[in-house]
Amino acid sequence: MLETRLKVVFLIVVLACAALPIAGILKGTTLTPYEQPVGEMVVELAPADTMNEELVEEEMITIPAGPFIRGTEEGGLDERPSRMIYLDEFSIDRYEVTNHQYQQFVVATGHRKPGLPARYAKGGGKMKGPNQPVVYVSWEDADAYCRWKGRRLPTEAEWEKAMRGTDGRLWPWGNKELANGANWARVYDGHEVSAPVGSFKMDRSPYGVMDGAGNVMEWVADWYQEMYYQDSPTNNPTGPEFGTYRVLRGGGYTTTGADVRITSRSKMVPDFRDETIGFRCAMSKFVAEKRTDDASQTLEKVEIIQD
Repeated sequence: MLETRLKVVFLIVVLACAALPIAGILKGTTLTPYEQPVGEMVVELAPADTMNEELVEEEMITIPAGPFIRGTEEGGLDERPSRMIYLDEFSIDRYEVTNHQYQQFVVATGHRKPGLPARYAKGGGKMKGPNQPVVYVSWEDADAYCRWKGRRLPTEAEWEKAMRGTDGRLWPWGNKELANGANWARVYDGHEVSAPVGSFKMDRSPYGVMDGAGNVMEWVADWYQEMYYQDSPTNNPTGPEFGTYRVLRGGGYTTTGADVRITSRSKMVPDFRDETIGFRCAMSKFVAEKRTDDASQTLEKVEIIQD
């Protein structure tokens, strides 16, 4: 009888211990001061039916020449010092490059597809909407696409100015963090992975460039150097001449915690591909002007032939 009772007590103890992690999951993890439990935030979102939505039109935003505040004293060591930087006029994509746009490049050039590895087979379909940002592309893939378009990847300084404006704000919408301002893994927002580009209306820079704070992280042109800001040129900086890592800017749909400023810098080896990394393209002013002139000359030739 005593042996039976001991077995019963032992079984109860085992069951209680097994229930502890389940109780912890049900209770939830510790949140930052900005994060809220599921269901407490209402976010303005685009329709969830990505297969029937109209394709996002490709569009570039002109960023005027002039100074802007780069970096912040409130961030990490590689975000300091905060300095005034001058950039010439340039243009940058309003949205991250989408799956539909990248597919056109693949078909036209035979470039490798941004296929997800087998371990993402079940979740990969959730990231293939035509208006979702293309992911699982390396720096070389992103660079090749931009070149195919007659463009280039933005420099790190250009990316920051386009997303931040000139007044030194820490997020596209201002200096006060909004937990539901972008597609982060911080609150329940209706998107398990990336959202169609432009879905989060607060994630809009003073120039109208979208999704800088969230959705997917983005490759930029520069090599990464931790202390680059201390000695970089103040006019049109293009990053170190060489390095091991390329810079990634912006947050993504997996971003959480308190360190999500638009000034944050990340790094990765150029051939790395991941479901959280995409990109957008930029163009220098003189290139844009040349393309406009070429188009005008072509139009004049057509008119002459018609006459």
